[in-house]
Amino acid sequence: MEVWRNKPRVGDIIFYEDRNFQGRHYECSSDCADLSPYFSRCNSIRVESDWWVLYEKPNYMGYQYVLTRGEYPDYQHWMGFNDCVRSCHSYPQYRGASYRMRIYERPDFGGQMMEFTEDCPSVYDRFRYRDIHSSHVIDGYWIFYEHPSYRGRQYFLRPGEYRRYTDWGGYSSTVGSFRRMRDF
Repeated sequence: MEVWRNKPRVGDIIFYEDRNFQGRHYECSSDCADLSPYFSRCNSIRVESDWWVLYEKPNYMGYQYVLTRGEYPDYQHWMGFNDCVRSCHSYPQYRGASYRMRIYERPDFGGQMMEFTEDCPSVYDRFRYRDIHSSHVIDGYWIFYEHPSYRGRQYFLRPGEYRRYTDWGGYSSTVGSFRRMRDF
């Protein structure tokens, strides 16, 4: 069995080509803009610490998957659409006590605004809109989901201003739910 390893440190993530942690694997400990030289497919993952955002395409593009510490025996366990992971970014766990975010119905922080400090399983039930066109993350890391109940495409947001849904990597402004990024 071949193993590729870059500089080890706390915060490793291990990618396996086959399900149930089988086959060739690659141990990664830092951001990587292009994982394609190390494996052709990814069917299971072990996250040893920190939080990781995985991307379907190189250079942090395409579908995003947010993973916390744990084992993911197949891509469906991280809500993957397929076995394609081509880049990854590591984030240290957020140790702050507060989470705060504002969402807006229009681009550039226009229209109705609502502030959140807690998870939201249904954006429509709380905000009365199905679309979020801009957001300002004041504290903490957040994950937007395409559908209610934390399902569908995921989008990772760290503190900052997102003037349009494309700023967080969205393919459309539809957000069905969101939650604070913490150990689930």
